[in-house]
Amino acid sequence: MIYHLMYGKRQVKPCPMCTSWIDAANGVAHHLAQNLDFAVVAAADLPALRAHARARGWDRLRLLSAGDSTFKFDFGSEDREGRQDSAVSVFTRDADGTLRHFYTAHPWMAPDVKERGIDLLNPIWHFMDLTPQGRGNWYTSLDYGTKVQVASK
Repeated sequence: MIYHLMYGKRQVKPCPMCTSWIDAANGVAHHLAQNLDFAVVAAADLPALRAHARARGWDRLRLLSAGDSTFKFDFGSEDREGRQDSAVSVFTRDADGTLRHFYTAHPWMAPDVKERGIDLLNPIWHFMDLTPQGRGNWYTSLDYGTKVQVASK
């Protein structure tokens, strides 16, 4: 399984939404490793990708750079101009060792609904959806700038 991080080429800063998904994946990577191989691929060069990973505390993930290859384009997470889109691709290996593309999923559910297609990968939405106000129009950030206050009893 490969998560296509929107970072690199025209995407000069890592995508906040992708980053939150990968934050969650890092937390469960040791569980995932029992049943599947998981990696994060970005168009960014490896030093930039590793620096972002260190800043986020990602210590359980395999990071890959698609660099100047056509990998992200081939699987629909990059257009010809280098604009990025997030995606998740799943591959299988046949008994004879042949690697096959099983599927790729994008965040958009329809042409007019650009999000929620892969929300199941991130527990943030599940927690927010349990509250009376739900997720509203909240969006992730790379730096919230404030500490969360915990109410005391």
